[in-house]
Amino acid sequence: MLEARPISIFSRDFSIEAGGQRVALLDVSHWREAGEVLIEGQPHRLYREGLMSGAFVLENQRQALARAIKPSALSSQFNLEIDARPYFLKRDSAFRRAFSVFEGESLVGTIRPAGIFTRRASLDLPQDWPIPVQVFVFWLVVIIWNRDDSASASAASA
Repeated sequence: MLEARPISIFSRDFSIEAGGQRVALLDVSHWREAGEVLIEGQPHRLYREGLMSGAFVLENQRQALARAIKPSALSSQFNLEIDARPYFLKRDSAFRRAFSVFEGESLVGTIRPAGIFTRRASLDLPQDWPIPVQVFVFWLVVIIWNRDDSASASAASA
């Protein structure tokens, strides 16, 4: 199991740890839905193919390792393709920040916040998924969390 810890209180970036040791750094872009995963000095790109639509992609050396499509702008769900196998990631409830990953009807993993008022999270995803793929799935959750935060801020200022 991996743990994600924000780099600092105001940072969007995360240290990804296993057993208390950093295994990856997730650098989340402030301007668009993009980022980078750095593992042992090796960068992996995270990006959305289009500006407002299109697939989300994890890429290493110009090769796509995983893809995700959001079937509806109104839902908190992604259809995933990992190693040519279909999965889906969805929010457990409209009132919770936890997400689950399914292969067909079978639950295969979860991403759960460590508490109500923290951005730390536990990533309990399939162990046979490479770390970049696990971080990619977490990045998709971070996108939803950031969208939720932006919507809350907009509502509060209105």
